Amino acid sequence: MQNHQISLPAGYAPAFAIGFAADTGELSIVESDKPLPVSLAGNAPVLVQEAGIVPPSPLEGQASSSVALGPFAPVAGKPVLIQLSGTWQGSLQVQRSIDSGATRHNLTLAGQPWGRFTMNACEPVWEEEEPGAELYIQITLTSGTVDYRLSQ
Repeated sequence: MQNHQISLPAGYAPAFAIGFAADTGELSIVESDKPLPVSLAGNAPVLVQEAGIVPPSPLEGQASSSVALGPFAPVAGKPVLIQLSGTWQGSLQVQRSIDSGATRHNLTLAGQPWGRFTMNACEPVWEEEEPGAELYIQITLTSGTVDYRLSQ
């Protein structure tokens, strides 16, 4: 337990603690080695992430010609963000592959094109749940230079 100095003018500080009934029925104060026990009601999905999972390095750079880029292997359950800037004309399409890029599919949502950009942007673009899936960027430029960044 940490000690903290109490400063005037009050001379006191109210202290609060959260506790729960231990197996014996006695009060057990919540601490780092005794977390508050919880249970979930209903059947809504709950995302539980393993501690220590580090997001991948961003797929980032600059393109002044048409190019296919990747792979970017996202961590499951976290949004993938795309950031596009620069002065450019053309299109950029985020693609997904489950066979190390041999086959890449354009992202869709409800059967409609998704993850296709024709101007600068900064937004969530995808959330992957399948282990081993990778994302790619297909850039088709007609002029200019685009700065791109795919990250988590």
